Amino acid sequence: MHAWQAVERGHEVVQIEREAEARGASLRNFGQIWVSGRAGGEELDTALRARELWEEIGGRVPGLGFRANGSLTPVRGAHELAVAEAAVARADAAARGHKLLTPAEARALNPALRGAFDAALYCERDAAVEPRTAQLALRAELLKSPNYTFLPGREVREVVGAAAVRDDHGDVHRADAVVLATGAWLGGLVRELAGPDLPVRRVRLQMMQTDPLGEPLPTSVADADSFRYYPAYASPALDELNARQPQPETAAVHRMQLLMVQRADGGLTIGDTHEYEHPFAFDTVEEPYEHLAGVVESLLGRPLPRVRHRWAGVYAQCTDPSRVVHRQRVADGVWLVTGPGGRGMTCSPAIAETTANELGW
Repeated sequence: MHAWQAVERGHEVVQIEREAEARGASLRNFGQIWVSGRAGGEELDTALRARELWEEIGGRVPGLGFRANGSLTPVRGAHELAVAEAAVARADAAARGHKLLTPAEARALNPALRGAFDAALYCERDAAVEPRTAQLALRAELLKSPNYTFLPGREVREVVGAAAVRDDHGDVHRADAVVLATGAWLGGLVRELAGPDLPVRRVRLQMMQTDPLGEPLPTSVADADSFRYYPAYASPALDELNARQPQPETAAVHRMQLLMVQRADGGLTIGDTHEYEHPFAFDTVEEPYEHLAGVVESLLGRPLPRVRHRWAGVYAQCTDPSRVVHRQRVADGVWLVTGPGGRGMTCSPAIAETTANELGW
């Protein structure tokens, strides 16, 4: 997205990618543009601006698979309902497109939700793209410009002067500005430049994807455990939910919520877990998948299609939850941009736009 912003503003761009194609958190996510749970203030403003940019770019790049599908969070029982009611009562609820729907109203939007629930929180501003192919589609569009060069299979190893870097092929790249958008790569050159006290941590997650559902899932779907994870839902009602209706043990141990999006091929992307303590596990464990399958089946009222992909991912998150991203000048003409956490897919266009504005591109 930084490359996109720079090319749009008429600059020549060289994008250096460590791998043949990106294989990190930018692909291993839900593809959600998730406005509903964002904290009020700067985070919500960033998500709403990013939502505008995603729709604008999606109109130019159909391969992104952008769709304004909205989201539904079905709730059960008085405590979950109270949290949803508190969300709808927020001053910024209209900006999010929040509404509380009856089960019949929710099923009119998403007939696949045949399970039992008492109400559903709707967020009209939520949207989705295809995470496995979004970067490929963006790059294909960028390559139409003579001002864009993509250099895969190279790693930046050294800053060798003002806005100049050397890669592991020994080539030096000189520019007016260098942006290190390093994702969860926080060691090596990043540690050298930013120091050992970089206020960013790594977070690991587990997700899965199924065979085609066999019918449309018109909205993204969350469960009420997402209330416990996203800052927009903080309220006395949430405190009461946590006190009186704790998560099941597996969900609590793995810090889980359900998020679910249908892919272009009809399959469902389902997650996720959160692991913060190092060293991270090197394998995936089955209990979270079993828990998620049970939650999904209870909402769909039918068996889950066969799971065909399971994976783990790692992303970088600011340790100060009030910060959308960590943006730091680490050398003359060199900026580090990292740590958006679970907001990365949602907020990336607006994060890049802010970088471009602050650097005066």
